[in-house]
Amino acid sequence: METVVFDLGQVIVGWDPRRVWIDELGEQGTQDLLDELDFFVLNRRLDAGERWADIRPEVAARVGDRVRQMDSYVDRFDAALTGPIPGMAELVQDLLTAGVRVLGLTNWSAETFHHGVAAAPAIGQMEDVLVSGEVGLVKPDPAIYQLLIERFGLTPGQTAFTDDSPANVTAARAAGIRAEVFSSAEQWRMALRGWGVAV
Repeated sequence: METVVFDLGQVIVGWDPRRVWIDELGEQGTQDLLDELDFFVLNRRLDAGERWADIRPEVAARVGDRVRQMDSYVDRFDAALTGPIPGMAELVQDLLTAGVRVLGLTNWSAETFHHGVAAAPAIGQMEDVLVSGEVGLVKPDPAIYQLLIERFGLTPGQTAFTDDSPANVTAARAAGIRAEVFSSAEQWRMALRGWGVAV
């Protein structure tokens, strides 16, 4: 195996958007806000490359003053990051020590991606990260996997990928990449060993 590609959110770094509002709104208030904003649909649009300033008027027209809560999310995005996923920094380092290329492939807004390295320094150790918000494509669109392969000159059969989303793993496999759904650092380490990676 020549290259290992990691999803980032919930694989390398924890992400919980509720943390931005929980102290102010409480559990139920935060859930109500997520529902009112249709937050996860909105977040996917940002991951796909739309900029918050461009879509804010549309959201404000729909939710009124509640749009300010989304302003807070963008401004305080670092609060949504919960820190490194246990064992993953060590695994990234072990792969680098073994001479394996390490890359990232993430659905993440270009406007907030810069917070990632501070929350999980292993991201900064990777050779590079393909960020959905920078290229206008999101997993599991087959085009983002083809872009990954082309941009980094990957041999799909010699590339391993892990993601917490089964749909994203299925799409990677369709592109010829060896892929498994992520559950823990130890599970992924064992999968890599099964493919002959010395970690």
